[in-house]
Amino acid sequence: MTTFATTDAIRFEGPDSTNTLAFKAYDKDRAVLGKPMAAWLRLAAAYGPAVTWPGKDIFGDGTLPRPWLGPGQEKAEAKCTAAFDFFARLGVPYFTVLDLDAMAEPSSLAEHQANLGRIADTIAAKIEATGVKLLWGGANLYEHPRFAAGAATNPDPDVFAYAAAQVRFMLDTTHRLGGEAYTVFSHREGYDTLLNTDLKAELDHLGRFLAMVVEHKHRIGFKGPILIEPKPFEPLKAQYGRDVVTVFAFLQRYDLLKDVKVSVEVNNATLAGLDFEHEIASALILNVLGSIDVNRGDPRTAWNTAQFPHNALDLTPAMVLLLQAGGLTTGGFNIDARIRRQSVDPNDLVVAHVAAIDVVAKALLAAEKVVTGRRLAGLKAARYAGWKEELGQAIATGAFTLDTLANLAITRKLDPKPVSGHQELAEAIVADQ
Repeated sequence: MTTFATTDAIRFEGPDSTNTLAFKAYDKDRAVLGKPMAAWLRLAAAYGPAVTWPGKDIFGDGTLPRPWLGPGQEKAEAKCTAAFDFFARLGVPYFTVLDLDAMAEPSSLAEHQANLGRIADTIAAKIEATGVKLLWGGANLYEHPRFAAGAATNPDPDVFAYAAAQVRFMLDTTHRLGGEAYTVFSHREGYDTLLNTDLKAELDHLGRFLAMVVEHKHRIGFKGPILIEPKPFEPLKAQYGRDVVTVFAFLQRYDLLKDVKVSVEVNNATLAGLDFEHEIASALILNVLGSIDVNRGDPRTAWNTAQFPHNALDLTPAMVLLLQAGGLTTGGFNIDARIRRQSVDPNDLVVAHVAAIDVVAKALLAAEKVVTGRRLAGLKAARYAGWKEELGQAIATGAFTLDTLANLAITRKLDPKPVSGHQELAEAIVADQ
C-alpha cells in the first residue's frame, strides 16, 4: 500500500456498529449544547506521528516500513500524498505539521528554505483539493544535534540565530498556508545540570526569542496566536515550560501574554504530576488556553509515550470545564499520538485514530450530560455558598482589614466545623454519564 487512497472514508455508523473502521460516537453534525460536535472539537491529525514516524525509539530502530519514507523531494511528495489521503479519509477538518516532518532533509539553511518552499506548494494544492486545513505549524528545534543544548536557550548565539531562521521560514509558510496558529516547540529549552547553566541568561534569551517571533507575526500580518506546549522534562532533566502556571509566569515576566498561549497536552500534564483537567482549568482562568493535544501516557513509564486515548472518563472532567467556558476560541483537539512499534499493519494507524476520535466524542457527550444535569454545578455552588452571603461578600470586597476581621471572629465566637466536600458524589456524577 503506497498511500491511504484505498481506505474507505470513515463514516458515522452509531453505537451499535461493530465496524472498527467506523465512528460509533463521533457524529460531526450532532448538536451538543446548540453547536455541532465538529465545532466543539475542531479535530486535527498530526502529520508527523501519522505518516512520518518510522517506529524508532531510544532502544531500537524503526519497525514501521513506509514506502514514502526516505531522502529527497520525491519521497517528501509521496509522504504528503499519503498524509492527505489519510486526513481526507479520516474526515478531520484540520491537520498539524512541523517543517522537517513534511520537507526533504536539508544540508544547509538555504536548502532548508528551498525544500520547505517546494513542499509548501504541494501542501497548498492538497489543502485546496481536500478542504483539510492547517490548524498550526511549527519548526522542529529539538532533534538535530545542533539543538542538544537547546535552541533559544543555547549558550551559542549561532544556534539561536539558526533557530530564528528556521522559525521564520515556518511561520511564513504557516501564514501562507492559512494556518490558524503557530507553535514554538521548547522541548530542549531547559538544562541537565545547573552547574554549567546560566539560568537568568537562558530565560532572558528565551523571552527575547519569543518576542522576536511575536514581532515577526505582526510584521507579516499573521492573526493567530503563538503557542507554547508546557512540558516538564524528557528529554531534559528540567525544562522551562514545566506546566501552564509556569508558562504563564514566564509570559507575564516578558510581556508576552497578549500574543502567546499554551497548547495543553494530556501526557505532559501527567509527566508534570498534574491532572489534565487541572491544566485546562489553569489555562482557562489565566486566559492562556490556545489548543489541546490529545494523547495519554503509560503509568508505568516516566516518559512521553504519546499513546492514543482509550478512556473517555479520563477526558470528561476537562471537557466539562471546556463546555462551561464555551469551548475553545482558538486551536482544536489535535490527535498527537503514535501507534506502537509492534503495530506494523498500516490499518492499525487508521483504527487508532478512529477509536481516539470516538473517545474524545464520548467525553464530549458525557460532559454535556454533566453540564445540562447541573448536579455538579449545584454541588460546587452549595460548597461556596457562604461567599455569596454578607460576611463572604464583605471579605471579598475588601471591607475588612486583618485586625477588624480577627476582632469580628473573636466577638462572634466563631467555631466553624468541617463540612463535607462530597468528593465521592462529584466523582459519581461524572462516572454515571
